[in-house]
Amino acid sequence: MTEHPEQPRRPHYTEQDLQREVTELETKSATAARIFDLRRIIGGLFVVYGVIVTITGITDSQAAIDKAEGVNINLWTGIGMLLLGVFFLAWLKLRPTPPPLPPEGLPEEPEQ
Repeated sequence: MTEHPEQPRRPHYTEQDLQREVTELETKSATAARIFDLRRIIGGLFVVYGVIVTITGITDSQAAIDKAEGVNINLWTGIGMLLLGVFFLAWLKLRPTPPPLPPEGLPEEPEQ
């Protein structure tokens, strides 16, 4: 069979090259999973909104409190949101996303 001159030759990858590339991609995937963990996003949003609503509740006028039947609803809602956000962030800190397991069938790369 004759080679066509216009087709570039593909480099030959060894099994170790492929394994190293798969390992790098798994590491990047695990890092992305940790960064975009929903507990971090939900917790962060609840903390930010909780601070805003709590400040609103602290600065509410008496007329706004009277409108809510005498309950400072913004203050209590803000505190609840803060507690929920702190819960999610504490959960993330206490139970982090586990690192991925090595795929079966591929030998683990020895540490250097």
